[in-house]
Amino acid sequence: MANGKIGVTSQDLFPIIKKFLYSDHDIFLREIVSNAVDASQKLKTLSSTGEFKGELGELKVSVKVDKEAKTITVSDRGIGMTEEEINKYINQIAFSGAEEFLEKYKEDANAIIGHFGLGFYSSFMISDKVEIISKSYKENSKAVRWACDGTPEYTLEEVEKDDRGTDIVMHVTEDEKDFLEESKISELLNKYCKFLPVEISFGKKKDWKDGKEVETDEDNIINDVNPAWTKKPSDLSSEDYKKFYSQLYPMTEDPLFHIHLNVDYPFNLTGILYFPKLKNNVEIQKNKIQLYCNQVFVTDSVEGIVPDFLTLLHGVIDSPDIPLNVSRSYLQSDGNVKKISNHITKKVADSLHDIFKKDRKDFEEKWNDLKVFIEYGILTNEKFADKVKNFVLLQNIDSQCFTFEEYENLISTNQTDKDGNIVALYTTDKESQYSYIQAAKDKGYDVLVMDGQLDTHFINYLEQKDSKKKYVRVDADVVDKLIVKEESKDVDMSEDKKAELSPIFTSLLQDEKVNFNVEYASLGETAMPLVITQSEFMRRMKEMSALNPGMNFYGEMPDSFNLVVNVDHKLISNIIEDKEKSLTVELQPINDKISKLNSKKEELEKNKESKKEEEVSQAEKDELANISDEISKVQTDKNNILSTYGKDNKLVGQLIDLALLSNGLLKGESLAKFIKRSVDIIK
Repeated sequence: MANGKIGVTSQDLFPIIKKFLYSDHDIFLREIVSNAVDASQKLKTLSSTGEFKGELGELKVSVKVDKEAKTITVSDRGIGMTEEEINKYINQIAFSGAEEFLEKYKEDANAIIGHFGLGFYSSFMISDKVEIISKSYKENSKAVRWACDGTPEYTLEEVEKDDRGTDIVMHVTEDEKDFLEESKISELLNKYCKFLPVEISFGKKKDWKDGKEVETDEDNIINDVNPAWTKKPSDLSSEDYKKFYSQLYPMTEDPLFHIHLNVDYPFNLTGILYFPKLKNNVEIQKNKIQLYCNQVFVTDSVEGIVPDFLTLLHGVIDSPDIPLNVSRSYLQSDGNVKKISNHITKKVADSLHDIFKKDRKDFEEKWNDLKVFIEYGILTNEKFADKVKNFVLLQNIDSQCFTFEEYENLISTNQTDKDGNIVALYTTDKESQYSYIQAAKDKGYDVLVMDGQLDTHFINYLEQKDSKKKYVRVDADVVDKLIVKEESKDVDMSEDKKAELSPIFTSLLQDEKVNFNVEYASLGETAMPLVITQSEFMRRMKEMSALNPGMNFYGEMPDSFNLVVNVDHKLISNIIEDKEKSLTVELQPINDKISKLNSKKEELEKNKESKKEEEVSQAEKDELANISDEISKVQTDKNNILSTYGKDNKLVGQLIDLALLSNGLLKGESLAKFIKRSVDIIK
């Protein structure tokens, strides 16, 4: 058996405090003021239980800055401390193995903290000397003065002090002299202490007199000791909630509505969350919810306690049950955090449902502001998605709102394709996609507006949840193919004619950033001669890549469009006829040559098919390759002739520009040329 003595290396305490305990030096003021408030609250408790029989008087905490003396003093009239208590709470810090702690956790400051009450020692982060002058509330107590310069050495002596309570005097170092500026201290008090439950005074109120700012005799109280979240919802009016919102976020628009949190089991949680007007846009500002612990500000980074989508909300959460490190700056992992997070999610979903049921019209009017928040929640939180699915709204171009079930009932009869899929059509821009919307409406189809920042992701989510529901943008294809109800009919045009028309139209569509694929369709004589559509799949992939760095492959690909040629339109027939008249003589020998080369190629390929690969001579292979190359060269020459014809043909140019213009794709010099050509045609 061995006996020994545990070593306490107190000289390592101050490096830990100064380097690792607190992430921001300005937290010292919160800690010292909070301790003063705690001392005042304790005295109130002792008074209420009868242990303190004296007069409470005014329990105000005072913060003073003396720039000349280079000191910050925080004073209270709380319980104070005796010499014995200073020895117990200030001098005796059980901090075993400090060297090992420092070495082990120097890369992870948060892990050091969790069980040690070291708030007072944060004062040494900005001070080269700290004094405590304190007198206990206990009868016949003597005042004492403790002083330390940041080393393990300290002095402790009796002094004169008329009133109970404690003064903490911090002698600010030269490196931290910014904290001697009144504006800096005012800023910190407003950030950390504006809702503490005991009045905090900082200087005197100021007023304008004779054209200059002068001090009054009235104390400048910087905090609201009874903020709205500490009150019962029944004691607050709508105006009270709006006023508190303005107190939190001055110079901002009124919120849509609020949710008051008030839980006492299985954990304590109070707070008020506000729905701001997001204007159909995810504002990546996840620092709007303020976290408090017993009215002491902790952080505005609350990702650890609320789901990601709820960080779009504004407001306050206050809970003594949230596990924090001693610096009260970081959340620590704990079972309560998940419970609190789940409760807040449920409370928000239930409140939204109540609003929907109570006043659907009001809910619909606010939908455009709520939409991005709810979609974000659905996409990132399965529990929230399940709770809100019955009151998520879809809005059509006539501003009518429907639940998913209501909308399915509305369109299922007319918008079901040949495979039994219900197809919802949508637009992302009512103005630029007007002609496509009108074509869909003429077919009796309804069109949704899906112009939100998250709508592309949301549509994908909906289709994954139900494979029999499809969402198709109105310009994804010609109207007859948006909802295919029967097998499409073949276009009455030979492949050779299509091959000759395509270079004519693509001749004016040369753009490295855009690919155009020419298609042919029988759309009727009254439909547009040329229609530009965009593949639903590729467009969605590119839109999603804009919000998802992992999909850069799609984002870097050129845009891809289809140029649909309506073979039924008279103007297309005119182009075909004019092409025949203008180019037949020039193209005939080329076509004859291509025909002969193709015949020879077919003969060689047929001969090759009758042999095994090893039986085909190199000469035969070379001959086949040469003929293929020659066909390609002659075809290129032919396409060049067709392209030149297309570039010089005003009708072709006008029709293509009209198609581009209807899709917002005609800009700059091309738009100017179109306008000039249009004027020339009118002449």
